[in-house]
Amino acid sequence: MARQRAGAEAMILTIEEAREALRLDGADNDVIIVPLLEAIPPYIEITTGISAGEASSIPLAKTAAKFILQLWYNAEQAEADKLQRTIDSLLKSLSLIALRARAQAE
Repeated sequence: MARQRAGAEAMILTIEEAREALRLDGADNDVIIVPLLEAIPPYIEITTGISAGEASSIPLAKTAAKFILQLWYNAEQAEADKLQRTIDSLLKSLSLIALRARAQAE
């Protein structure tokens, strides 16, 4: 079982969701996956302005997190460029969601 870290409560994806997205069985790779999962929320916040708390309630953010995880976990894969373009589009959409939410709050 993966050891829980202090930032685990801010993760957008659970370890089970991550394993499913990566099509992995068992906990053998959790030592690699957990730090990646912990890095995704700050990455999304920096690139979109959406906090981890907000992102966990936005389905598009979960989708983006799955694609980011796939790219980071399998960075050498042949489809990396296509995956990066998909991630960029998702992050732009999330940025627009954040801008609209801030505009409505004002």
